[in-house]
Amino acid sequence: MPALHLLFLACLVWGMGARTAQFRKANDRSGRCQYTFTVASPNESSCPREDQAMSAIQDLQRDSSIQHADLESTKARVRSLESLLHQMTLGRVTGTQEAQEGLQGQLGALRRERDQLETQTRDLEAAYNNLLRDKSALEEEKRQLEQENEDLARRLESSSEEVTRLRRGQCPSTQYPSQDMLPGSREVSQWNLDTLAFQELKSELTEVPASQILKENPSGRPRSKEGDKGCGALVWVGEPVTLRTAETIAGKYGVWMRDPKPTHPYTQESTWRIDTVGTEIRQVFEYSQISQFEQGYPSKVHVLPRALESTGAVVYAGSLYFQGAESRTVVRYELDTETVKAEKEIPGAGYHGHFPYAWGGYTDIDLAVDESGLWVIYSTEEAKGAIVLSKLNPANLELERTWETNIRKQSVANAFVICGILYTVSSYSSAHATVNFAYDTKTGTSKTLTIPFTNRYKYSSMIDYNPLERKLFAWDNFNMVTYDIKLLEM
Repeated sequence: MPALHLLFLACLVWGMGARTAQFRKANDRSGRCQYTFTVASPNESSCPREDQAMSAIQDLQRDSSIQHADLESTKARVRSLESLLHQMTLGRVTGTQEAQEGLQGQLGALRRERDQLETQTRDLEAAYNNLLRDKSALEEEKRQLEQENEDLARRLESSSEEVTRLRRGQCPSTQYPSQDMLPGSREVSQWNLDTLAFQELKSELTEVPASQILKENPSGRPRSKEGDKGCGALVWVGEPVTLRTAETIAGKYGVWMRDPKPTHPYTQESTWRIDTVGTEIRQVFEYSQISQFEQGYPSKVHVLPRALESTGAVVYAGSLYFQGAESRTVVRYELDTETVKAEKEIPGAGYHGHFPYAWGGYTDIDLAVDESGLWVIYSTEEAKGAIVLSKLNPANLELERTWETNIRKQSVANAFVICGILYTVSSYSSAHATVNFAYDTKTGTSKTLTIPFTNRYKYSSMIDYNPLERKLFAWDNFNMVTYDIKLLEM
């Protein structure tokens, strides 16, 4: 049977080249349906004999063996290709990792270069700020020298006129009766311009700066309580004394203070500083000694439980008082225990840029301290932007009394309170500004002033009064400065 099957298959293979084929369906003798498919051979007229069939079968077996060998060879090549592909895939992955490591190395180098550039930028900014400060100082010295030059020119002209008059003999000779002559005096009939006596006469008139007449304390250390008793009206503000310069751009404006009523464990020298450039201001730097403050070494850093806003914070009786960010709430933070002791909304007070000072900085709510206690300076819609001054209870922040002034808050650069009198400064950027208004809470009246006030670095963002030291504290364009003052006691 296998031979017949192979013969039949050979016939079918040989019949593949036929051009025509026949398909027939009919019932056989038993009545079953039978299909018949007939293909004519293109090369043979009749089917081969059995010996010819065996030869054809052998040829087919040889072809099958050849095809099987080709198939095995193909399979071997496929396996080789698969292995090669696998190796190439592994090589590609390894190459990718190496490339990634190379890229990471380049990224690290770029980051280091960026850090170096940032460091260089900070150094350049610091150098630039130092140059600006030096430039301002040189300009101030130049202005003073020009004034001195003008004074010398006027004095020289006056001396020349006097010499001319003396040469013309306009000064008559003077004779004194012998009985009226003082011991050691002698008669002088004519001025001798070449003698030393005339030179000494010209040098007898000297100018003494007001800063030497008034008692100043340029060291920045707390002033002794001696001679500081009593209150009075502000009549003079001295030149600024620079104690510290901020190191980074975050210190362009800020607030610094000492406690005028220190409590244990703090002293008169305890100092606090807050850099207020940024959106989330929480750090308060504490310095136990003034030398630490001047050298920039804080003894402690407080992190406030909520962010503060503006440069209006103060320290009083061991607590930091500040305005909460984007709110009209004043917060009392006890420094020793690092806890919030009280919070209070100032009714109707503008906040977050509604009624700031002229320089901006969200200075809508400004806290102040004087001899009588704690104050808050702000404005409301009802006051139409005029300064409102309220006395606060330092324990619970309740408003004890309120005054509405006629001074427009956004038209002045800053404000502070001395002896119950509110004072404002005309400009935060002009080198030659003035203390221009005063509002007396005792009489409920205001008046204009023209007390000179120097913005040495031309960007004063904070001015506060310390009643213990009788000084003004200010933050002027990266610089923390103090001003001596003089009060006319009443």
